[in-house]
Parts: sequence; structure tokens; C-alpha cells
Amino acid sequence: MDSKLSGVKTTKRELRNEDPITGAPGAHPIGTGLGAAIGGALAGAAVGTVAGPIGTVAGTIAGGVAGAYCGKATAENIDPTVEGIYWRGAYAKQPYFSNDYSYEDYEPAYRSGWESYDPALHLGWKEREAVAKKRWESNRGATAMTWDQASMAAEDAYGRVNARAENKPR
Repeated sequence: MDSKLSGVKTTKRELRNEDPITGAPGAHPIGTGLGAAIGGALAGAAVGTVAGPIGTVAGTIAGGVAGAYCGKATAENIDPTVEGIYWRGAYAKQPYFSNDYSYEDYEPAYRSGWESYDPALHLGWKEREAVAKKRWESNRGATAMTWDQASMAAEDAYGRVNARAENKPR
């Protein structure tokens, strides 16, 4: 089943962000992996101090499983499909918008902003801007836009996911 959103043809599977193996909605492999790494490291360190090296291994495995679920839940709040659709419809209404650039020019900036958000760190834009800039530089594509031009879009996307994660209307 295909649907059209903002002129982009998408399938129902893409809109649900389905897991490629199970078909379950809300697949977020990056968030799940980050959650597993962080959760595993923390649990492994905690158990390791009490139970020694074997406890560290067991804690890492158990923490990795728990962390994966936590990371998945966090990442589900930042659905790249939803963010992309939102910004495609909203970018031309932003105060920094320039007719010199299309959505394809702005998209890497928005993506770098929302991908730089880390709810575990509770940091504002100023503390995460360098991360966003590195992401943008790696994934900016062929746009002629400079970081100075792109940074406001990245900050907007970061602010949007930050507000949603903290249940603030935006």
C-alpha cells in the first residue's frame, strides 16, 4: 500500500519504520545499539565491582539486553521518517529559509540536528552543536550551504526532538 505525504511516495512499511526481520513497527537499530552499549557498559561495571571478572561479563550481557530495550524506546521518540516529513513541510516557513536552497539542501542539517540529540546526556544545543556539525560535514552531500547557514536548521531539529522528549509542546 502506497501513500503520498508531502509529495513523497512511501510504503506503509516505511511509515511504520518496520523492523526488517520481525516486521514490528518502530525499528531503530541505531538507538537500540547505543542503548545496548551504554546499558551493557554500566551494568557490567556495576556488577563487576561486586562479583569480579565473571560478574562483569554476565553484567555486560544482561545490561546489553536491558539497554537495547531502553535505547529502542528512546529512539522511537525520534523517528527519522516522521522528522523528515515534518521538516519537508515546514522548512520553507522558517525564518532562516532562503530560496537559494531546496529541502534537499536543508535535509542534512535537520538530520544532523535530530541525530545529535542524546536524552541520556540532558544537554542543550550549545553543548551538542559540535556533534551536529561533524555529522553534517560527513553527510552534507553536494549542497553549497555552509555550516553557518545550516546550523540554524540543525538547531531547530535538535530543539524539536528535545522538546518532544521532555514532553514540551513545540
